[in-house]
Parts: sequence; C-alpha cells; structure tokens
Amino acid sequence: MCSVARQMETRHFRTLFISDVHLGSKAAKTDYLLDFLRHHDADTIILVGDIIDGWRLRRNWYWPQGCNDVVQKLLRKARKGARIIYIPGNHDEFLREFPGSHFGGIEVAERMVHEAGDGKKYLIIHGDEFDVVVRNARLLAYLGDWAYDAAIAINVMLAAVRRRIGLPYWSFSAWAKLQVKHAVNFIGEFQRVVVDEAKRNEVDGVICGHIHHAVISEMDGIRYINTGDWVESCTAIAENEDGSFELITWMQAEENPENIEHEEPIALPPFPMRAA
Repeated sequence: MCSVARQMETRHFRTLFISDVHLGSKAAKTDYLLDFLRHHDADTIILVGDIIDGWRLRRNWYWPQGCNDVVQKLLRKARKGARIIYIPGNHDEFLREFPGSHFGGIEVAERMVHEAGDGKKYLIIHGDEFDVVVRNARLLAYLGDWAYDAAIAINVMLAAVRRRIGLPYWSFSAWAKLQVKHAVNFIGEFQRVVVDEAKRNEVDGVICGHIHHAVISEMDGIRYINTGDWVESCTAIAENEDGSFELITWMQAEENPENIEHEEPIALPPFPMRAA
C-alpha cells in the first residue's frame, strides 16, 4: 500500500523504517523529515543506514540547524519510550565499529531480524554489501557519488522554481535515474541478490535501503521492501499492528517553522568520525 500523506493528525505505528537521510549533505530534506516525524510515531523506529553522510562530511563539513533538529527529534522520541535501532550503511560506515553500542538511547546494530505483528520475520540490512561497486571499487563509488551530487544540485534549483510557481515537489534525479537502462537493470539485480540473502537467512522478507528506490513487492516468495530516501523521494515504510506494511510518501514541510515549539537540546556523545 502506498499513500501520499497530507493529513495533520499524528499517526501511530508498530514500527517505522527510515533510511538514506544523508545528514551532512545539502540535499538532505530535513524540513520534510522533521514534519514527517512530528506527525508519525511508532513503538520502534529502525534507521536503515546512511542517516549521516560521513563521506560528504569528510570532504566538506556541512551541518546546519536542520541536521541538529532531526537528531534531537529522534532523541526525544527515544526519551519518550520509542526503541530506536540504527543499522549503519556505507555512508555512515564509521558506526559499524560499534555494534551493540548505545548513543543517547539509540542502539547500533550491524543487521537484525525483525518479527512483524503477524509473526513473519524480516531481515533488516542497509544493502550496500550487495552493491559490487561499493564493495570492490571504492574510487568508482566516490566518483558516482560526485555525479549524484550534481544531479541533486539540479534537483534543488528545480524544486525552488517549482515551489515559487506553486507546483509540487518533483525529483529530477530520481526521474533521470530511471531513464538510464543501466540504472534500471541495477535496481532489478540489487533486488534479486538481496532477496537471495533473505532466503539464505530463512526469513519471510527483507527490508533495506541504499538504492533510493522505495517499493513493496514480492519476489520468489519473499517480500522485498525498500525504504527509499530523504533526498529524492521522501519516503518511509510503516508497519501496522497487524503486521501489514505501507509505503508513505511525505511531500510537505512545516510552512511556519517560527511557530514550532523548540525543546531543550538533549546531550549526545559525539559520533566518532574517523578519516577514510
């Protein structure tokens, strides 16, 4: 099920899955994510990798207030009783050295198996370990990251123009990616190898991120769920109490941020950012 959400009441779910926020990148849509988090709660929130963009932060430090606000919002949810689990991806791989650690109430895990409300089990991974470019050709991965930055820069300019003339957000970078046959083939191959990993782990499904392509589908008897991202599509996966899943696209941001009631910051031990 996919919904483009615009309601203003708070919805509560059993589990929320969010990935590929890329805090530290100018492309991160922190205002959209903050608005989403204000209107969505869950007993458990699983961060499925690339929440912090360590690659970009090493190149050029960029950490505006919006990044702090997202971190603080998650910490407040943890303080209010939500369980928050952080599964690192390739962009925040520095956290992979700290499995089992807790940062301000946020747990770090390399991967996990999640049991849904209907008893079905899902392997939760970021997915970069199945991306041959990331695993075996780090330089090519960095060059691809640079090209992606260029597409995102076009996105930002185009979004500003569309907003000014009253049109809704539309992702140029996501559209361009799906016009390239190689990219479409890569998405299909990625889904196949991730589903194979779920079979090896003898689970009913897999929930991942990494490729910025949100979807809920079935493949070879395995439920394949990708959370999408918060630089292009602004999507999250929500699990209902009965174990059913829905894909939420959040295309709105707080229009009057000056009206937001700011809470006192919550202290968090600094994440270690080691040099590449």
